[in-house]
Amino acid sequence: MAFCNPRIRISGDRLKTALRALAFVGPTLVALLAGTTSASAQGIQIIRDTEIERVLYSYERPLLEAAGIDPSTVHIYLNADPTINAFATQSPFEGEGEDIFVNTGLLTQLTSPNQVKGVLAHETGHIAGGDVIRGAMAMQKATIPMLLGMLVGVVAMVAGAGEAGMGAFVLGQQAAMSQYLQFSRAQESTADQRGVTYLTRTHQSAEGMLQVFEMLAQQQRMSAYFNKTFISDHPADDVRIDELRNRVDASPYKDVKDSPAVVHEFHMIQAKLIGYLDKPDEVLRRYPSSDQSDEALYARAMAYFREPDLKKALTQITTLIKREPKDPYFWEMYGQILVEMSKPKEGIVPYQKAVDLLPNAPLIRVSLAAAQIATNQRSELKAAVSNLRVAMQQDRTNTFGWYEEAQAYSTLGNQPMADLATAERYYWSGGMKMAAMFANRAAHKLTPGTIAWQRASDIVSTAASLARQQHDRG
Repeated sequence: MAFCNPRIRISGDRLKTALRALAFVGPTLVALLAGTTSASAQGIQIIRDTEIERVLYSYERPLLEAAGIDPSTVHIYLNADPTINAFATQSPFEGEGEDIFVNTGLLTQLTSPNQVKGVLAHETGHIAGGDVIRGAMAMQKATIPMLLGMLVGVVAMVAGAGEAGMGAFVLGQQAAMSQYLQFSRAQESTADQRGVTYLTRTHQSAEGMLQVFEMLAQQQRMSAYFNKTFISDHPADDVRIDELRNRVDASPYKDVKDSPAVVHEFHMIQAKLIGYLDKPDEVLRRYPSSDQSDEALYARAMAYFREPDLKKALTQITTLIKREPKDPYFWEMYGQILVEMSKPKEGIVPYQKAVDLLPNAPLIRVSLAAAQIATNQRSELKAAVSNLRVAMQQDRTNTFGWYEEAQAYSTLGNQPMADLATAERYYWSGGMKMAAMFANRAAHKLTPGTIAWQRASDIVSTAASLARQQHDRG
């Protein structure tokens, strides 16, 4: 888990674009509009973790290839939300494709990798069908009757016809809801069918997708939140499940199971998330000390880390390292524990081991650099800069990495490069006004014609333009 920067809040401006979303559980128009408003104000909480992200990519990559989509254009983010859900959005970054947000509840509550793959296959179906863009257009169209109803209602109430005005409001909302749901039901069903196709092409079972839909349908029937009105607005649920069951039963890969290695990998990231997100005492009840399985040790290591009882956390993780000395994620956590124990110099060794085992993992390399910076030794600061240059080339959107790079350059006395790193941090977090200011400051001090000077100049021109757009939008 990237503890140095465990949760990154996406900026409100980015979310206004990102939340043109198609949820796995098709939401109503009102829920979507309300979600856009609140999320823009509060921010989606993103958890960055190399291990979990890579497991999800290992599930998603074959599906994207089966759909004819370049995997490099789709990014997966882990959203700190306990509900079972996932959704696809347009990427807010120019030139990028789509983003898939996976709720943590999807990983902590589902019971098999195949179920998670089923959800991802459904989201891939949305992306392949262009539903992300069309969904936003459908929402805009559906808003028209609602706004007209509001206008008529206001006019009626001003004229003294209060009940008639409220009736117009309600009719407008119902018309909008009906229009959007008609569109949404068709999209969701089609995404199911595409998802099954991609699972079949990759010789995987769609049984997991069916299991998740059946579970959610059962929850809807039992929940007070899903009343008769909601069910009548979603008559396609049972139809979708029946259609999905027919496709699953017809697949030659219906009975294909996840391999023991894939199941173990899933249980490990599940335990890691539970250990990190749940209350420590709840984690320890679920994974008691009598349970010496790998996943139990992992969950307890996380729980003890959060208490914090770092010595006990260290005991759990060193036991795992003895069992699997070539697992980079165990070494990563070992390094983090030592850094939290105010032993950054000692933490460098396990972090370096993790980087050696997984050199193309920018999050881990940034954590190594953070430990090196924490020593405040000039030789380690220079090594940190070298590591950060590699890491930021691999993942330019990591704002914490840019923050650490600015810290390292500033401590070394190189303020122009510190300003450029700060400009990058603001640029990738959506703060265009500040990005332009720091980039302009850096450009005036850097040598003209150098790569750094050119990058600073590019940020000045791009960020200044985007800042004006943000200002115009209010």
